[in-house]
Amino acid sequence: MRRISTAELREKEVVNVCTGEILGYPCEYEINADDGRILSMIIPTGSCIPFFGKKQEYVIPWNMIECIGEDAILVKIPPSELCKFETHRKIK
Repeated sequence: MRRISTAELREKEVVNVCTGEILGYPCEYEINADDGRILSMIIPTGSCIPFFGKKQEYVIPWNMIECIGEDAILVKIPPSELCKFETHRKIK
């Protein structure tokens, strides 16, 4: 088993293999506090620094990840479903 830190994951581009589009770099992760599993990765469409309390981002469920490589994270999301993962979250 190969281990990788979240700091290393933040340095990898996320690429949708369905379209070839580069979605960005992961900035945050949602983790299940009960069992420690990563549920999703959050990719801001702009900067990791939110302005005015809101930001637009992609929330990619962990099960949509096809492969984590040396330079990139490959996800497989059909174009029709990608917009469903765009969301606005309020920063606390």
